[in-house]
Amino acid sequence: MTTEPLRIDIISDVMCPWCIIGYRQLTAALEKTGTPHEIHWHPFELNVNMPPEGQDGFEHVAEKYGATREQSVQNRAQMTALGTDLGFDFQFADNSRMHNTFNTHQLLHWAGEQDRKNDMKQALFTAHFTHRRDLSDNAVLADIAAEQGLDRDEALAVLTDQRYAKTVRENEEFWVNQGISGVPAVVFNRRHLVTGAQGVENYTNILNQLANLES
Repeated sequence: MTTEPLRIDIISDVMCPWCIIGYRQLTAALEKTGTPHEIHWHPFELNVNMPPEGQDGFEHVAEKYGATREQSVQNRAQMTALGTDLGFDFQFADNSRMHNTFNTHQLLHWAGEQDRKNDMKQALFTAHFTHRRDLSDNAVLADIAAEQGLDRDEALAVLTDQRYAKTVRENEEFWVNQGISGVPAVVFNRRHLVTGAQGVENYTNILNQLANLES
């Protein structure tokens, strides 16, 4: 009997620390359970109206969530510890910034046409959270594409002419219309929605439950 791979749709934004934490937890659970799977990334902008110059990280969290600087520092420490356990290096700093990500989603769409979306997604997470690179700068995005072995000039052209702007916006709107209002959001086999970073144990339980449902 041939087992179809589990389809996993992940709606996320590279500005979201819980998205990379959740992804690493999920992939650990997938490895633990030996689940055949295929991952499909989809765009979501946490801050659609983020200005091109971005915003100070502490200021942004205070403005959006009402968190004090002390609470933000504690949250960053918690995320850093979780990242370490999962093999991801968060390097938060006092000058860490949030950036507009519309162009990152266009770059990801372009990379996806070359079957490189997952590689690009991981590179963008690392660029933002580990190396604190400015992902609102098209030249930086083109550099990251080149580091992934993709054509830098073509990447820059895609971003300059906004080739995939309409497609990305439509994709974003699709998921919002499905009721997605926060990320990470993970949809298994187009039917089962799980939100937030669930932890390796919870994801493992979810995968085992899905396996029983499909058997």
